[in-house]
Amino acid sequence: MIKWSRLEMRLPEEPEITPFINVTSLIDVTFSILAFFIISSLFLSQNFGLSVNLPRASTAKSQSSQRVFLSIQKDGTIALDGKPIDYTDLSNQLQQRKMKEKDQELVVSLQADKAVNYGKVIQVIDILRQIEGVKMTLATERAK
Repeated sequence: MIKWSRLEMRLPEEPEITPFINVTSLIDVTFSILAFFIISSLFLSQNFGLSVNLPRASTAKSQSSQRVFLSIQKDGTIALDGKPIDYTDLSNQLQQRKMKEKDQELVVSLQADKAVNYGKVIQVIDILRQIEGVKMTLATERAK
């Protein structure tokens, strides 16, 4: 009886098959996931206020509570959560929001541009102090 080894059984016209991994689809999936996370991170860092150049403070701390954002631009116009509002209507709007959240304190984050007239900031602070149950914070940027 003749014993045949595996090498002797191979026919000469059979091509040698080299193993490989097709990474094209893997790269497509990776870039799709990367694009998703980049776009979603842009929406997470979106601010409700208007574009304001904040003054710097070395003792600035972040607050982790629900807030209402009140912005004062260079020209003195104000916006409540990004929507322009008149000084005379500010008190009414904040009192309405306070009535909606009876159990919680209403925290107003005041974002005043550093170039705004100081009198406008004081005028807004006076309006905020007249509303019972409203707390105020001043937004700043950490000094570098």
